[in-house]
Amino acid sequence: MLTKLNHTPSIPKVKISCAQFPAPFAQGLEYCSPARGTWNIAHTGMLIPEAHEIFVCAAGCLRGVVLTAAEMGAADRFSTIEIKEDNLLDGSMESLIIDGVSDILARLPKTPPAILLYTSCVHHFIGCDLDSVYRTLSEKFPNVRFTDCYMNPIMRKSGLTPDQLMRRQLYSFLVPREKDCKSVAIIGNDLPIDRSSELYNLISDSGFKFNEIHSCKDFDEYLNMASASLFITNIPSAIPAAEELTKRIGGKHIYLSQSFSYDEIISELSVLAKTLNVSLPDYTDEIKNADLALSDAEKVIGSAHVVIDYTAVYRPLSLARLLLSHGFNVQTVYADSFSGEEKSDFEWLKANFPDLILSPTVNYKCRKLDRQNIQSSEKTLAIGQKAAYFNQTNYFVNMVEGGGLFGFGGIKRLANLMKEAFLSEKNMPELIQIKGMGCECCL
Repeated sequence: MLTKLNHTPSIPKVKISCAQFPAPFAQGLEYCSPARGTWNIAHTGMLIPEAHEIFVCAAGCLRGVVLTAAEMGAADRFSTIEIKEDNLLDGSMESLIIDGVSDILARLPKTPPAILLYTSCVHHFIGCDLDSVYRTLSEKFPNVRFTDCYMNPIMRKSGLTPDQLMRRQLYSFLVPREKDCKSVAIIGNDLPIDRSSELYNLISDSGFKFNEIHSCKDFDEYLNMASASLFITNIPSAIPAAEELTKRIGGKHIYLSQSFSYDEIISELSVLAKTLNVSLPDYTDEIKNADLALSDAEKVIGSAHVVIDYTAVYRPLSLARLLLSHGFNVQTVYADSFSGEEKSDFEWLKANFPDLILSPTVNYKCRKLDRQNIQSSEKTLAIGQKAAYFNQTNYFVNMVEGGGLFGFGGIKRLANLMKEAFLSEKNMPELIQIKGMGCECCL
């Protein structure tokens, strides 16, 4: 039976009281909105200073990553090897990669210390001997380090995702070094931790060296991160990276989530203080400052609708709970699924704000929004680019990948950003087209 498609289909939104955790929406044909601020594997790989990326795939697949490198001003650190049909049929794939990488290295003005070699799904389909490829390249170029990276969409639904793999491979060049008991490293974040956060201050004020890949000026500084005795992750997709790293080079790993719960923040800082064997500071003033910032923002924003999406913060339900508890009129959370650590926030919101709407972002029906009707509605403040796009609002907090927020300092900063966003109109269609927001920090 044929279905008429020239109408505006309703997006399968659901009240949280009727939603299932952790996946409120069924998987199926997916849509990609034009909100491009989130990072991709090419952006993340560029965080390794002086390293060079080489992507091996078909021309159509190369288009996106080529534009990524060009847009971030890193074309000199990026090369491609194009796969043609003959390479799939005549058994020349291994030679294509080896010869292609060799030619690229011969043409570069300076030999990079490391190569991130991205293979694609076709290499797995045809059974390409990648182990032989990497072994041959390592023997041919003993002064260059090679690591395997993947641009492979078939990995999205099973095992480690391409995002998790990329964060793991980001530290694959680190080798065992003598441990410095006064050195701590943050692992897996695309953006640096905000220096106003209690996480940073507790580490630095206690006399520990604070390491992040973002502050490494060259490849040697990056390699020296291996001397850290403690590795910290803030996002779930970085946990496999830290677990593999500590197993391979030693050290301890703790996970401190980007929570917006006061109790959880104190609990996580307590874990950090205990791990560092230092006293936990009194955060009474920081809590008061966070409350004051939220109160000031609420006075400005008032009863206006607030919408949140998962591309801005890693725990959108935790943020929704914080804002609703402080008088904000949060209407919708845009997310297709939630991490397990959001379970308690989900249940609390379900019990206390059962009418809160959950909306998908990749459902194919999202492509057919009634934008004209949306634009005529009341003023809406969005936190995140996808929330701004789906609500067609120019009043939004333009933040991605957690924004480096953590703790009470992060809450205060976010509250101020919300107030500023509500008072100052942005050009939403123009801003959300910029890929990899903030990725200039890695250049």
